[in-house]
Amino acid sequence: MNTLCLVTDSTNLNGRKLADVVREAIEGGVNMVQLREKMLNTRDFVALAREVKRVTDEYNVPFLINDRVDVCLAVEADGVHLGQTDLPYNLARNMLGRERIIGLSVENIQQIMAANDLSVDYVGISPVFATPTKTDTATPVGLEGLKRAAELSLHPMIAIGGINKENAGKVMETIHKNASQHLAYHTNDIGSGIAVVSAIMSAKSTGQAARELADIMR
Repeated sequence: MNTLCLVTDSTNLNGRKLADVVREAIEGGVNMVQLREKMLNTRDFVALAREVKRVTDEYNVPFLINDRVDVCLAVEADGVHLGQTDLPYNLARNMLGRERIIGLSVENIQQIMAANDLSVDYVGISPVFATPTKTDTATPVGLEGLKRAAELSLHPMIAIGGINKENAGKVMETIHKNASQHLAYHTNDIGSGIAVVSAIMSAKSTGQAARELADIMR
């Protein structure tokens, strides 16, 4: 199954509760949620994670915490997404066990090849296109870079960065047409797909935006 992951950004809530936005997104077709809230202190992050997890549990949707293995353990989330400067994968796996999901960000061929030696559940290739959501990212890889990444990666690939309803179809086509025929076995069944922030978080209708993306990915 293709993955449509919502990566949260509370700066785009416009007075709404994050848990309500997540609920609408899931009802629209989001099938994985990553809580990324870098501006919160640990206590507030844990409290927000618990609120969101009640929603994801209700819909049986995997719930990941960005960066913070400690928060993942505290709220019993389904896993974490790690960046290249976060806790090393092997330490995170030892702490979380085999059953929890671990995704890893990759931004270039060297990082993809290094990830091939790890039993991560998926790699997040970023940024595919330029995005205002994160300003500390590498140069966009574009569709050609995404093609090469898909050819080389032994893990399911989730693309992120500037993806919206206008380009999501091309992104998915590029991943599926060029995916390695030697994908590693994974305990957690995470499929390739896309992750979005503003395409859903900034939309006037969260549910409609999610439905449009989910329809493109079918």
